[in-house]
Amino acid sequence: MNTRNIEILVGGFVVLAVIAMVMLSLKVSNLASYGDDEDAYEIIAQFDNIGGLKERSPVSAGGVRVGKVSAIDYNNEEFTAVVTMQIQGGYQFPIDTSASILTAGLLGEQYVGLEPGGDEENLVQGGEIDITQSALVLEQVIGQFLYSKAQEE
Repeated sequence: MNTRNIEILVGGFVVLAVIAMVMLSLKVSNLASYGDDEDAYEIIAQFDNIGGLKERSPVSAGGVRVGKVSAIDYNNEEFTAVVTMQIQGGYQFPIDTSASILTAGLLGEQYVGLEPGGDEENLVQGGEIDITQSALVLEQVIGQFLYSKAQEE
């Protein structure tokens, strides 16, 4: 094999490696929006504490990704964080569904977990989830543990 063919082959591998790195970085940063559903609908939920939840964080039900967090705002009247979620149109949830902010792994990214209720009526565009559970902030748990140990002594 001559030198020119080897250089072309190496160049091809470099181009493939760059494409793979770009795709990996888009996937890790949640910037790639694969198959945004045209019939997606938005629902909201209010939490006392959202921890490290960010826009574009996953929304899951039963371990299946059903949507993403599209916006995070603050309610000045009720002093809560308002999380707007975009749910793919193929998924429906009862109006008594509960939402929790969970962590993937011990220190992984945070996401919204939906737990369907038993009502026959479903959430629609602009619907609100009333039953919510805020994020478990590891620093607060450690602080409470240390404070309780100090009180025992």
